[in-house]
Amino acid sequence: MSPDVDLTVPKTGARAVLKRLTALDGRLFEFAAERRWPGAGPVLPRLSRAANHGVLWCAAAAAISASRTPRARRAAVRGLASLSLASLTVNTLGKRSVRRDRPVLDPVPIMRRLKRQPFTTSFPSGHAASAAAFATGVALESTAWGAAVAPVAASVALSRVYTGVHFPSDVLAGAALGAGVAFAVRALVPTRAQTGPPPHPRADLPALPGGAGLVLVANRASGTADRAGALRDVLPEADVVECEPEEVQAELEKAADRARVLGVCGGDGTVNAAAEIALRRGLPLAVLPGGTLNHFAYDLGVEDARALGRALEHGHGVRVDVGRFRSGSKRGVFLNTFSLGLYPELVRERERWSGRIGSWPAGVLATLKVLRADRHPLRAVVRGRSHPLWLLFAGNGTYHRMGLAPGRRLDLTDGKLDVRVVHGGRRPALRLLSAALAGPLTRSPAHAAVQVARLRLTGVAPGTLLAHDGEVMEAEDELWLEKLPEALAVYRPLPGD
Repeated sequence: MSPDVDLTVPKTGARAVLKRLTALDGRLFEFAAERRWPGAGPVLPRLSRAANHGVLWCAAAAAISASRTPRARRAAVRGLASLSLASLTVNTLGKRSVRRDRPVLDPVPIMRRLKRQPFTTSFPSGHAASAAAFATGVALESTAWGAAVAPVAASVALSRVYTGVHFPSDVLAGAALGAGVAFAVRALVPTRAQTGPPPHPRADLPALPGGAGLVLVANRASGTADRAGALRDVLPEADVVECEPEEVQAELEKAADRARVLGVCGGDGTVNAAAEIALRRGLPLAVLPGGTLNHFAYDLGVEDARALGRALEHGHGVRVDVGRFRSGSKRGVFLNTFSLGLYPELVRERERWSGRIGSWPAGVLATLKVLRADRHPLRAVVRGRSHPLWLLFAGNGTYHRMGLAPGRRLDLTDGKLDVRVVHGGRRPALRLLSAALAGPLTRSPAHAAVQVARLRLTGVAPGTLLAHDGEVMEAEDELWLEKLPEALAVYRPLPGD
């Protein structure tokens, strides 16, 4: 090696660069403090205080959810999830890793300063991280709501420099961290736009301009008045019949007599009844989500009256599989799920209380009551072997777990029953929790999963409760489950409609 080669670190190395950046950061802070910000005085300090502890963003999430559209609710939940993870990251890693002092307040006018100065370290800005995480999370699910939230988020971030509690680089780093966390949440729990539309076979269905030829039955018990009214606005020539729960079956039969297309608006049980009649009559089905969960409609990509209206106007539809079961003289179909064990008992118990205290409180009460009761697991014979079971679940199509969250079906024509069982044991609550935590694993000490085209269960005691799409009945004899491939034609909008 030549003796003229100098291997010493130059003085203008990383430390010198960092020092210059810090000096620049200080000059920018002083520049911002000395500038007049027209109109900012009454707004930015209040916004900064409102964002303390995420109060502003919780209020924004509530306002977004109040629009009552599925996409808005998902946007609000995603925004809050991103905010929570960003706040946790800043407070556990960010501020403890870089212990930077807060700016000196001397250049900041007294009227701008916060009454209560923060006592944590300065880098990065937690307020900026939370604002960016919430706004980015909302925008990833709904661009319209994201555009509405973005100016507020930007103002909160700017307020931290305006009030003198952060250097500009603190805010920039916090905003970058918050946005990155929102994208990380999306990687764990993809948006519906990421997963794409289910790849169903196209169906040649009649186009109904103005909705002429559609007869839609709406179950009033599901709170469908607003949705039915929205459909009338979109399709003024559609015949919409609203009825009480005990009248649904008869009204669906009457509607099928005069309809080119049978429509339904209600919960999973109401949609199940309409699907059975549509199958028997050979009619295409139009589903308007009107219940609490609306699994089938959402997995189709139908979220509101406008989406369904576009599909009906243009005749866009698909064919989907249907699950079928029989036990002795009893038989039926399911579009979503079939189950035995604790879940049907929970459904029956929930129905007893929902009319008095509401669906969600009734569900919590029913769960506690069912899990605390002294009971034994049911028994069923599968492939010649008797098994104790706390729960047997069969999905019409494979249910996927998207990251850490319960999943959805990406394909309603895969020809498979997604069968999952929770093995019997002494404590059902622990078994069910273990099965839930096992997630996508197909086999564990607590549960097992398999995809089949048909299933036969013998040794099931008569009177055992079974549930199909939330409707409960008693088994009579051995149980047969099978798939009817591409049996039902349903309307759904094309991607991008």
